Amino acid sequence: MTGTGRAASREAAILAIDLGTTDVKVGLVALDGRLLGLARAGYATDADPASGRAEQDPDAWWAAIRLAAREVLRAEVAEIVAIGIDGHGPTLVAVDAAGRTTRAAIIWQDTRSTAEQAELAAATGLEGWALAGLPAALWIERHEPDIAAATCWYLATWDVVGFWLTGHAATSLVEDQPFPDGSTLDPLGLPGAKVPPPARAGSVLGGLVDDAATALGLRPGIPVVAGIVDAWASFHGAGMTRAGDAMDPGGAAGGFGVYWDRPLVVPGSFSTIAPLPGLYSVGGAMAATGRAVDWFRVDVLGESVTTEALLEEAGATPPGADGVLFLPYLAGERSPLWDPSARGAFVGLSLGHGRGHLARAILEASAFAIRHVAEGIVEAGVEVGSMRVCGGPARSELWNQLKADITGFEIEVPAVLETAVAGSAILAATGIGAWPDLEAAIRGMTRVRRHLSPRPELRPRYDRAFDAYRRLHPALAPIVRDLADVVA
Repeated sequence: MTGTGRAASREAAILAIDLGTTDVKVGLVALDGRLLGLARAGYATDADPASGRAEQDPDAWWAAIRLAAREVLRAEVAEIVAIGIDGHGPTLVAVDAAGRTTRAAIIWQDTRSTAEQAELAAATGLEGWALAGLPAALWIERHEPDIAAATCWYLATWDVVGFWLTGHAATSLVEDQPFPDGSTLDPLGLPGAKVPPPARAGSVLGGLVDDAATALGLRPGIPVVAGIVDAWASFHGAGMTRAGDAMDPGGAAGGFGVYWDRPLVVPGSFSTIAPLPGLYSVGGAMAATGRAVDWFRVDVLGESVTTEALLEEAGATPPGADGVLFLPYLAGERSPLWDPSARGAFVGLSLGHGRGHLARAILEASAFAIRHVAEGIVEAGVEVGSMRVCGGPARSELWNQLKADITGFEIEVPAVLETAVAGSAILAATGIGAWPDLEAAIRGMTRVRRHLSPRPELRPRYDRAFDAYRRLHPALAPIVRDLADVVA
């Protein structure tokens, strides 16, 4: 059979690139949402908590994308008809006119541009994530003038990948997404000309250029669709279409997001338009609830036990971990505390506790953190219909059940747990006309595999534990600050 004949016999699929905080996932997603293949490759973060620096090398992203794409394409199970992209954020990538980086990417964990964020918020009326990477861009303009002079474009992660693939620089925005223009940015010292013109998320940016096609092992000209932040891609991939639909993205950070029919102001949480017209998104992302398990297994236990064995020990431990609580603030905390100085702690330990108790306390803490974010949102009037759990943690039945028991939400487990991969594929499939609109694509390309309900008999125990969890950070914060002074 000829090459053309082989291509014609293969199933049409989207190549979906999910540029996460710790690794990139590249998936082959059929036009009905089935995951045909997945590969991943990692990269490092250069972080210094003392200064607030958190950076990554975009060249390492590109190397990881090439590696993962070639691996997933090796099986030749599909004909790629479009490329979709999502990425972590708000992260800033500074590049020259050719797309070469002028410095390391300033990722969302970086805290050096706090003052710039406050100035931009005052000037634009936008808060938090709605400012994207602009605070970091303003910080560069003020603190690194040589780098600023060499920079042509300030881009988000998904936009820089789109630039590399098509040669077209754009600022991808969803419908009705507010974003400041040059008339607002220029007076602050951030040249608006360095922010590329807007493109509608889900529109075709351009065709895959020759160099990128060769690097990935694809044919040139494949449509590349303007992408979105990974959280919004996960909303799509989790199947969220209505007010009350909620999700926990899992992953390294963890979080909670829910759609509602009107904007809300909830202290400690974000509230933005949703990536679906007519809806709003309210919620928050934590800093390291997912990574806490890896930290405990690798850094504390020296990889002496597998993740599966550790989860089994946690499952054999009674609910409430026999009085042990864990604060998962190993990288400070974002929602709902917004305290980069917050630190983790095990509390309630005795000689009667062992590895399984600590493991269970870590799992329970990830659910307490979701409840902590969701609490204010529910009090503001949001009615959560169900919460879809996603990412690696959702592979664990124990972890999923814990989240049901502690939050009180009905839990739904999607058929494809890599919801950001699925979501970027949904956006790309809509962009090339495979589905009539985005909502139809979401409904047609997502399915629920399993339902879990809270166990009412555990509610009183977890209510008491959650009350203690909420009181721990305020009680320990002054001591943590004193300890920071000791080591300074």
